[in-house]
Amino acid sequence: MSRAWQALRALRLRLLGPVKELVGTDQFGNKYYRVPKHETRAGQIIQERRFVEAINRQAYQYEMGDFPIEWEAWIRKKRNDPPTIEEILKNENYREEMKQKIKDVSEKDKLLQAKEYKEGLVAEPAHTQVKGHASAPYYGKKEPSQDPTSTANTFQPGSWMPPGSGSSHNK
Repeated sequence: MSRAWQALRALRLRLLGPVKELVGTDQFGNKYYRVPKHETRAGQIIQERRFVEAINRQAYQYEMGDFPIEWEAWIRKKRNDPPTIEEILKNENYREEMKQKIKDVSEKDKLLQAKEYKEGLVAEPAHTQVKGHASAPYYGKKEPSQDPTSTANTFQPGSWMPPGSGSSHNK
């Protein structure tokens, strides 16, 4: 009987193509699938495909962080086995701990810098303000004004010529 089922399965695979297999679901409800490596009717070998069906999302609405990093690594074939819920939760807790530690160290560093500035151990950073860019034609000079230099009373239709046009007659 198993021989007959294998033959029917092989026939269905050749006629209809492979079936996507549900591999797992994340805590947000996104479902992760794989289509195993298979051979087409023409004999072409199609490599394994991995993809996600996001819950309530269109393809153009994806944003960084919508999927757990572990699942993203699996989809991009950076890892062979799909992640477990325990692994995802453990890594999430670790990331939260690291964020808190970074915040604590940053606050301690700011307090230490303030203390050193106050005691005169370290010179405070100079607060320079540079306007423009060195490649700008007016660098170090007064910037050109954005205010209009003429009024509507002096405008004559057809009198304006683009700069560098070289032509002095009006059309």
